[in-house]
Amino acid sequence: MHPTAFTCRAQEARQRQQATDALLPNVRGVAFIAAAAWRKEALAAEKREAREVATRLYRTESRLERSTEDRDLSENPDRDFADRPVLRALG
Repeated sequence: MHPTAFTCRAQEARQRQQATDALLPNVRGVAFIAAAAWRKEALAAEKREAREVATRLYRTESRLERSTEDRDLSENPDRDFADRPVLRALG
């Protein structure tokens, strides 16, 4: 399971706050590196979430197209698609 962009942004902000509040330079450095990593993960999560939305939209559109097709040509829906080129050639 992948973290959401929202979660990544929240972790990035948390790490930046830790870096700001840190007294030790090595702690500050590690926190800034962690914040950069969370930022990179947030960008990847945003792309992943956008792809998921586009995929859902595409699947919904294809379902609508399939539901509006004429499938009354045969009782067997698989056979319907096999017979279409033959019917087009005859028709």
